[in-house]
Amino acid sequence: MSAAGAYWKGIARWLCAAGLTAAMLGANGCGHRQQVQTPPQALPPPPQQVYVPPETQPSVPAMRIPPTPAPSGGVTAEDLDYIATHRPILTQEGYATWYTAPYKGRRSANGQVFDDFAMTAAHRTLPMGAVIQVTNLETGQSAAMRITDRGPFVEDRILDMTIASAKATGVYRAGLARVRIDVYETPKSINTGGRWCVQIGAFHSESAALKLKEELLRRYADANVIEFPGEKSYWVRIRPEGDDRRTAEYIAQHVQPSEGEAYLTRLD
Repeated sequence: MSAAGAYWKGIARWLCAAGLTAAMLGANGCGHRQQVQTPPQALPPPPQQVYVPPETQPSVPAMRIPPTPAPSGGVTAEDLDYIATHRPILTQEGYATWYTAPYKGRRSANGQVFDDFAMTAAHRTLPMGAVIQVTNLETGQSAAMRITDRGPFVEDRILDMTIASAKATGVYRAGLARVRIDVYETPKSINTGGRWCVQIGAFHSESAALKLKEELLRRYADANVIEFPGEKSYWVRIRPEGDDRRTAEYIAQHVQPSEGEAYLTRLD
């Protein structure tokens, strides 16, 4: 082979090898070639937190207090035996008076018809159905009776008795006497729980009672406020939400009625 033929044959071999290498690089990639990175897809922005005020809840009517019936006559022989064999759990001193129903068929706060001749009494905060013994500190006369009503709503008085109870303790003729109340038994706790309200009055005019009612409704939107007529007077009663004692105590301490006083009162 001539020198020129050998030269062109070498060129042909080189071109063939270069083509094969290019094909292999095309198939397998190249270590020097930079890979194109696809940017990650952007996440959508988080949803905006918008404050939505809670729906206004409808006012819940004040719960009805179940009746606490007392035995006929107010106390039983078992009550007297209990008093004779136990010590009092609470003692209180103050002025007591007596009362009667302003009309026939009036119901006491415990749900029973008021009875002048039953050995019962009214107290503002003792649990309904409590068994007590009342002693006249001026005469020494004493008698057992049961709490079946609420009152007295008069400043500086702690107990209202029926005619029978007042006669047994020597309070009937005097009308007013200083007494000691010894509490022996209660169906419910004295210090915890209970359902409470504030009774405000007495008002000489209905307009004054209605004015206070409107003011209390604005100040205590969650409370149940009513006005009602008494004997020749008007009253306002506010029951805080849940009949809560602490709230009732706060209201009793801070409300300033234009007439009368605010009395913390237990309902049950």
